[in-house]
Amino acid sequence: MNSRIVVISIAIVAIAVFGVAAFFYSGQSSQPASRVVANFEDAGYVRPHSYVIGPVDAPVTISEFFDPSCEACRAYYPIVKQIMDRHPDKVKLVLRYAPFHDGSDEAVKILETARLQDLFIPVLEALLARQPEWAAHGDPDLELAWQIAGEAGLDVETARQDALRPGILGVINTDMSDVEKLGVVQTPTFFVNGKAPDGTNPQNLADLVASEVAAQ
Repeated sequence: MNSRIVVISIAIVAIAVFGVAAFFYSGQSSQPASRVVANFEDAGYVRPHSYVIGPVDAPVTISEFFDPSCEACRAYYPIVKQIMDRHPDKVKLVLRYAPFHDGSDEAVKILETARLQDLFIPVLEALLARQPEWAAHGDPDLELAWQIAGEAGLDVETARQDALRPGILGVINTDMSDVEKLGVVQTPTFFVNGKAPDGTNPQNLADLVASEVAAQ
């Protein structure tokens, strides 16, 4: 899902449904994760390497398969934050990679090296904010992506060396294996406690999260 029309539609719906978002994540905590996460790992919704936003023991897990180059992923980013802020202490977000676009595997490597420097969120937000500049479909400017990451605080020289680590390629390969296993064909694709929303409208995701929170 990366057409300009779809992105604009998502943005309009998001504004109507959620209003102006506070651009932050709430601190969260709840019940032990073993009841949910163990099954998730078996099914491929989350892996030990997955980047988690929110408490690991939150009872509701949003698993998002995303592509750093995806316009719709960029549009959804503040929406997912708003949904999480509506349910403090109840929801966590697990980020999974589905680098479908040209050059997106390199962008994933930038994010993973940023994680090693404890800069995952600043670099992710910088890449998304300036996505139209570097992520032109069919002709991505990955040197600019590295530059943007550096401006967000990344030690680029160290990160370029870290990007060669086999473990980072392993992250991409594992996530892509789960993409195939779960039948993910577009980004973003969401699962909430292993369940797919009824549609791609942001309200479908919000409703499913609210339903899972109420069921806890």
